Amino acid sequence: MPREKLVIADSIERLSILDDKGQLDRELEPDIPEELLLKLYRYMLLGRRFDERMLDLQRQGRIGTFPPIKGQEASQLGAIACLEASDWLVPSFRETTAELWRGRSLESVLLYYNGYNEGTVIPPEQCDLPMAVPVGSQVLHAVGLAWAAKYRRQDQVVMSFFGDGATSEGDFHEGLNFAAVYQAPVVFVCQNNQWAISVPLSRQTATPTLAQKAIAYGMPGIQVDGNDVLAVYAAAREAVERARAGGGPTLIECVTYRVMMHTTADEPSKYRSEEEVELWRERDPLPRFGDYLKARGSLSEESAAAVEEAVLAEVQAGVDRAEQQMATLGDPLQMFDHLFAELPPATQAQKEALARELAANDREEHHG
Repeated sequence: MPREKLVIADSIERLSILDDKGQLDRELEPDIPEELLLKLYRYMLLGRRFDERMLDLQRQGRIGTFPPIKGQEASQLGAIACLEASDWLVPSFRETTAELWRGRSLESVLLYYNGYNEGTVIPPEQCDLPMAVPVGSQVLHAVGLAWAAKYRRQDQVVMSFFGDGATSEGDFHEGLNFAAVYQAPVVFVCQNNQWAISVPLSRQTATPTLAQKAIAYGMPGIQVDGNDVLAVYAAAREAVERARAGGGPTLIECVTYRVMMHTTADEPSKYRSEEEVELWRERDPLPRFGDYLKARGSLSEESAAAVEEAVLAEVQAGVDRAEQQMATLGDPLQMFDHLFAELPPATQAQKEALARELAANDREEHHG
């Protein structure tokens, strides 16, 4: 038998509408209502200022370790803004801004990063899953939800977020394969922030893009400038509309950058250069979008200052509410209640030791 060539007639598009310098491609500019544009800007600013405040709180010992999202606001908001309230958000662990857009409160985030289970509560009417720390695991959850929605003939689209590191996990490949075979209404949003903790993208894949992995599974894929909220919105809107119309899944690769550390327990200077970070700081999505809004007359210096003031006040109010709740919430001994039907001796000893320490601290507070 002769050796035959199979021609795979496919390609991957890269989309950029608002470039690094804020130059707009008017032919590609998406039609976004003024109200939505200003809401996107406000939430980009809210996500940024809240993230900065959380870093301050963490360094002060007032919350625990958390993963900063600075620099990735556009890749989250441009995508999530395309969903209806009845659609599903399935996040990883770095989608704080997307979760805020969907209605999560600031104090809920702060409670979670202080170890309170109350910070994980999602109202039953809200179509959101909690954050998933195991890398890539949420991809399968998203596909399951999407397949269920199709099976039940429900008008729902599922959007799953994950990072470039997740594309090295089996869950990612299993999820995409299943979604494509069964034409599940799911949009996969990969925030390619270049680093999986300390592992660079070049050690994750030999392909020039992550978006092209869609071709292998038989679904549309596109790479977008993840720091361009207009490009992300345009790509996500097309993918959501396709999924809702029965056209199956899409993989969107948002090329962005993790400007800060992986989590506050990480020291990124050990594995990447400051020159690289500075290069990406110049591509910051927030001022780029702000300049666009000012150029089109949607935002002025005065209105931008007013939004900044309102956002800072909202962040402070969220911190105040969280700290008020933490003064009354939770008994640390409850952490032992749902581990075992009957506590093993070693765990029982730990519980008793903690009870003695808490009692001693309580006595000191009352007699100090």
